[in-house]
Amino acid sequence: MFILDSQLERDTLPVGDFPLCRLLLINDAQYPWFVLVPRREDVSEVFQLSQADQQALWAETAFLAEALKDTFAADKINVAALGNVVSQLHMHVIVRRRTDVAWPAPVWGRHPARPYEALQVDAIKDKLRLVLSSNFSFVEAAI
Repeated sequence: MFILDSQLERDTLPVGDFPLCRLLLINDAQYPWFVLVPRREDVSEVFQLSQADQQALWAETAFLAEALKDTFAADKINVAALGNVVSQLHMHVIVRRRTDVAWPAPVWGRHPARPYEALQVDAIKDKLRLVLSSNFSFVEAAI
């Protein structure tokens, strides 16, 4: 049974589900920063996924990255699966702009997180509703 890592649960807001991955929004309004988590049990590395799940992970990551680049006018999309702090396999997909507070450095630990307000989250979900395909289902959760 899939259980989201407690650190990811604390640091993110749920957005919805692709066929393989749960889509989360890092609760930091300084960047549109998303995380894809394959809904598979006890997986910490990409190679632990089946071949089909590996392909689905990359397809969902690429699809999301392209949608975010256009939707949020990114100068660059950062994609990373590190897992040094949270071992559960998760893929960061971060919209970067030359004007963001950490540019051009990595976003990790650069500035204290600034949590989203409910209206900001609603606005992000509204934008995503326009670009995410029919194989995505949104979750409605209070922040």
